[in-house]
Amino acid sequence: MSGEDKRLHLHFIQNAISRMAWNSFMLKGWTVLLVSALFALASQGTADGYVYVALFPAIIFWGLDGYFLAAERRFRKLYDHIRKQHDSATDFSMDWRQAPNTPGTDGAATRDWLNSTVSKTLIPFYGVVILAIVVAMVVIE
Repeated sequence: MSGEDKRLHLHFIQNAISRMAWNSFMLKGWTVLLVSALFALASQGTADGYVYVALFPAIIFWGLDGYFLAAERRFRKLYDHIRKQHDSATDFSMDWRQAPNTPGTDGAATRDWLNSTVSKTLIPFYGVVILAIVVAMVVIE
């Protein structure tokens, strides 16, 4: 294997990282869209329950966003691991478990997801969204 193979492998991993970041971005957009739409429906006065329904997608999307952030972090560790390898060691594997310090199949993967879900990048966004929903619930009552 050559240095060009290693660069191609790193490019594959970078594409996976980019997809995870794009998915995270799209989830944030969908969260804002759905919550805003449900607020608009609730403001019509026909059914206040739409505000309560808004809480469900916000929490689900928060969990999904945590998953994509955890996957992105795993692929970043794989990228760093492959980057440090000798050129001849390139095998084009996308298995992030081959990188050191990545969670295996035990409870470490769940802890990794939980840590990502309550990270300093997701808490402010989803915290504000959920806080806005709770405030709207209080105002409606």
